[in-house]
Amino acid sequence: MQKLKKTWAMLLSMTMIFTLLAGCGSGSSDTPAAEGNKSGEETASNVNKEGFPIVKEPITLTMMGQDAGIQNWKDMEFFKKMEEMTGVKLEFRNAPIDSFDTKRNLVFASGDYPDVFFSGQLQASDEVNYGGQGVLLPLEDLIENYAPNLKKILDDNPDIRKSITTPDGHIYSLPNIDLDAGWYRGPMWYNGKFLKALGMDKVPSTTDELYTYLKRVKEEDPNGNGKQDEIPLTSVKLDDLRMWLLGSWGIYNEVIYSDKENKVHYTPMEPGYKEYLTFLNKLWSEGLLDKETFSQTDEQKKAKGKNNQVGLFADYHAYFTLGGEPNMTDPMYAPVNSNVPAVAAKHPGLAKGAFAITNKNQHPEATIRWVDYLYSEEGAELLSNGPEGILWKYVNKDDHTKEWLPVPGGGDREEYRATLTPDYATVVPKLSNDNVKRGFEGEFEAWLKKETAEKIAPISKVPFPSVYLSQEDQQEASSLRSDLDTYVKQMEAKFVTGQEPLSNWDKYIETCKKMGGERIVEIYQAAYDQWNSSK
Repeated sequence: MQKLKKTWAMLLSMTMIFTLLAGCGSGSSDTPAAEGNKSGEETASNVNKEGFPIVKEPITLTMMGQDAGIQNWKDMEFFKKMEEMTGVKLEFRNAPIDSFDTKRNLVFASGDYPDVFFSGQLQASDEVNYGGQGVLLPLEDLIENYAPNLKKILDDNPDIRKSITTPDGHIYSLPNIDLDAGWYRGPMWYNGKFLKALGMDKVPSTTDELYTYLKRVKEEDPNGNGKQDEIPLTSVKLDDLRMWLLGSWGIYNEVIYSDKENKVHYTPMEPGYKEYLTFLNKLWSEGLLDKETFSQTDEQKKAKGKNNQVGLFADYHAYFTLGGEPNMTDPMYAPVNSNVPAVAAKHPGLAKGAFAITNKNQHPEATIRWVDYLYSEEGAELLSNGPEGILWKYVNKDDHTKEWLPVPGGGDREEYRATLTPDYATVVPKLSNDNVKRGFEGEFEAWLKKETAEKIAPISKVPFPSVYLSQEDQQEASSLRSDLDTYVKQMEAKFVTGQEPLSNWDKYIETCKKMGGERIVEIYQAAYDQWNSSK
């Protein structure tokens, strides 16, 4: 059960992270007509612009999506309820999650498209390349005329509209939107038992205090077994904690970020990145950073946590590493101050490419009305947990307060939920906000929200918007990053472990420049300036 919960929780964090190198082509500025479509007047005349059903005469659409392999979509209560409400019947052409991208690419290549792509994430390059070719329909006019829920969200959140609008001015896909997103990735956590054993009533607030805590974990036997087997700070290749630690030196993201003056930075060449490496090298040399950091797996890290050996670590929830049930005794890590105030990355609340309409679709107006319901709070509640009366019910429908019902037949709630809705282990087009979640959050969830509000939110901002690159810039950036990323990752490990002395920093910077580090900044600065100036 815990593994299933972890899979879902990690998806919420990881899949919502925008792709900095999402590429695209230049596309066409013309609005292509749907291939073989009936006339716009004829298809629109079958649509009720308000209420349900959304069509006067039933229609059938084909849909391709990511299948988690738990329940056939045709048997899911979500789709049954949507057909009953809307008058739109769906025929499914799904593929397993692990092979979906490959199957979707084959579908694009074959020309035998479904009417709708639903779930998963279209690449930005797919959006613009196939949008420009007329395979994917532009959606902005359909949104304006037939999608009042989504239109209101985009009007109220212009950054979201900008982030899903390609350079040719069109919207070719719809996103998953979380208006209350917080973490950029799974947080770091202190071992609450260690804090108590060390007599610490507050967590560190500076790098010096953090160092002192880690040193005490190593030397003062906080797990009380009489052995010096504690591991002050553990990680898997630094990927799980890099972003949080970089925040101590004013850096928002691991690769590309913009500062408050709208200047774009390439993190591995920043002076603050050197300070981060210097701090980790100190921890490594004194045995305060796990010596297996660059070789262990996530499961090996967790085994140490369950053995009560680790003092500070990263995971979606602390109990995923330490074991046991959700609790409020392991404090969330807040980026600590160094010689500069600490910062943190805020999740953009956006995962693009979750829904698209192809030129095979003869009912685009009805289709956009169908998906628009999922951007209402009622529709999002239906998609998130299935129809009311199975796993949940309203306590007060007016303010969206809900409560869980017993799982039919007992068993794991997440596993049963996955039989009701496709909103499991994949990215789907919908709205998420506090109302959609209201009533489902218990004491633990309320505590998490409070920790985030107090420790992360005040110092956080979105590191970099979800921009589109031109096809040429994408190809150049991808080519440069291919070798540069490998070099940077190798040098990070060498600097941290002392295989490469930090006195060679200038040599490292010169190599980064020769490999295109400065050019990467130019590419993303131009894309950011265009995004920032767009309406």
